[in-house]
Amino acid sequence: MSRALAVIKSSHPEPGGAVTIAMTLLAIGAGHRGWAVLGVFAAVGATQLAVGWVNDWLDADRDRAAGRTDKPIASGAVSRRTVGISGLVAALAVPLLGLPFGLPATVVISLVGVFALLYDWPLKFTVFSVVPYLVAFGLLPAFVVVALPGQPAPPAWLVAAGALLGAGAHFANVLPDLADDAATGVRGLPHRFGATGSSVAAALLLLSATLTLVFGPPGPPSWAGWAGAAAAVVVLPLGWYATRRARGRGVAMFRAVILVALIDVLLLIFSGRVV
Repeated sequence: MSRALAVIKSSHPEPGGAVTIAMTLLAIGAGHRGWAVLGVFAAVGATQLAVGWVNDWLDADRDRAAGRTDKPIASGAVSRRTVGISGLVAALAVPLLGLPFGLPATVVISLVGVFALLYDWPLKFTVFSVVPYLVAFGLLPAFVVVALPGQPAPPAWLVAAGALLGAGAHFANVLPDLADDAATGVRGLPHRFGATGSSVAAALLLLSATLTLVFGPPGPPSWAGWAGAAAAVVVLPLGWYATRRARGRGVAMFRAVILVALIDVLLLIFSGRVV
């Protein structure tokens, strides 16, 4: 693995890229055009790069102790210092990238970056681990709206849906790694809930996000909204049932909540007018 590729891998490019692309598509749907779309992409992307790099910089010793050869720092593919500096540069770039959209948008995207980093330390290890997800994911679509010309206020349903989606993603994201995390001292809220409790929490939060996205916007729900809500109502119980049949193995439930999360992201992107 080249050094450049190792640095990129240390940023957690899959989830960070997914969030960045989703917000960029939402920006297009909300009415951003030209340079503004690129500006949203860059500002949101900087928050995701910062949180990913700082996470691996902070977790380097734990990853080495756990034998995480999939982590570039732990495997020796890149130095901890390089990843730490990359995270610092990305974090400092966030407010600068928000400035072209005005002060309100700069404040909002800066808060996204701050709460994302608060998850890395110290909240990841506490009962408050879900708080950064609630705040940061609620503020991300708010930034997209506030960054529009005229700086309109984001609708409450959009902020609520983003927050619920983020919280649900937090519980779902840790399901495959609960044992490894606990062994390295990570005791966030999902770890205290356990696999079953986290599965239920993820399902309820994502279902709530789905219903908010369907019934929150003004006017009657679209056919796509009804279809998304119906899919969520069907998929989540099926995932729970499959998990019970597999005697507690959470793979089916994890896949179910990820599918509903994808539905929520699509509903968010195609939610129609947000101002």
